[in-house]
Amino acid sequence: MLGRFLEISLPAPRTLESWQFYQALGFTSATVGEIWPHRYAVVTDGRLAIGLHDATLEGPTLSYVLPDLALHTSELEAAGVEFDSQVLGDDAFNEARFQAPAGVRARLVEARTFSPPERARGSLLGWFEEYAVPVSDLERSRAYWEALGFVTAAEEEDPWPHLSLTSDTLDLGLYLTREIDSPTLVFSSENLSDVRAQLEALGLEPERKLPKSLDPATHLLLVTPEGTSLLVTPPPA
Repeated sequence: MLGRFLEISLPAPRTLESWQFYQALGFTSATVGEIWPHRYAVVTDGRLAIGLHDATLEGPTLSYVLPDLALHTSELEAAGVEFDSQVLGDDAFNEARFQAPAGVRARLVEARTFSPPERARGSLLGWFEEYAVPVSDLERSRAYWEALGFVTAAEEEDPWPHLSLTSDTLDLGLYLTREIDSPTLVFSSENLSDVRAQLEALGLEPERKLPKSLDPATHLLLVTPEGTSLLVTPPPA
């Protein structure tokens, strides 16, 4: 219903520094178009695309491509979406923004804003698992996202009560906890010691303090220049 997942859009006022950081982690740069008037860069590991925007975004935003956007807004409103803003017209790049429960931000655009590279080599962080967000009401959030086409794939208690929701292009983790306080990009790796060694070789230091429920022997947390949390965990069972 939301269309095709495009990118996780991040406010990155130090766009070049953020771009270099992700490049160091092994992400591949994509070719961007001239849609946006601000500085804009995209990096990808072949599974996840991250858009770095030197523009006013209230926070990390899930961006989707929905062709003929103006024809779909009433359908989305009927599914429970309340749009914060809409730019719709023949003489503009059509865009609509909304906020889901727990403050999860999303944006719909009518066309792609970058061309993916022919090959993306993956990143040293491992496999991208999900976009994890803290919520205060699991069932309310579940109902909202299921109405938009997500499907609950798992319901678990470790390390916190959470739901794993899946779609054809993005997985979403809803976590009932106060130990994470902002959207987090979760990756999994079978060999955390190798990840640590590669980060050390690059001069990148993980955060020393983890959420208290996470074992530092099996988890690693990085914070990017624009403030995004990157969490590396063991692969799911």
